[in-house]
Amino acid sequence: MNTALTLRPAVAADQPGIIELVNRIYQEYGDRICLERADGDLLDIASNYTQQGGEFVVLEREGTILGTHALVPLSERPGCCTFRRLYLDSSLRGQQWGYRLMQWALDLADERGFQRIEFWSDTRFTRGHQFFRRLGFATDGQIRKMNDGWDEYQEYFFFLQLKK
Repeated sequence: MNTALTLRPAVAADQPGIIELVNRIYQEYGDRICLERADGDLLDIASNYTQQGGEFVVLEREGTILGTHALVPLSERPGCCTFRRLYLDSSLRGQQWGYRLMQWALDLADERGFQRIEFWSDTRFTRGHQFFRRLGFATDGQIRKMNDGWDEYQEYFFFLQLKK
């Protein structure tokens, strides 16, 4: 029997499952999670997300975390927020779940009155980039080099101007 998936706010007890999901996805790209630097925000979701005025949700089935997404206001840019941590287990890709996670974040951004969404995405996540473009996100060619993981990597900049 296929038990339903639940989209809900993350709680502290979800931390091991979130870390396991992110690490599993990184391994698909020959990488691994780096809690010492790039992924350290996952060690304390409350202080890095909710206490910053953001939200972090999980998609779970019977206690297993199969997806995540987060929205955080950009304090240095009033009216602007960023999306972070959009991850989806490979068994759920190509279905409605990525769209539902993204729609949750788009609805929240609209509800909170943000005029713009900006985020960076690892250049290796090509399937995700196609998905972002289908949802109306654009890129202006900015690429940043990152060295906060185990190996250096690069990220593309994406943005969406919300209608107001």
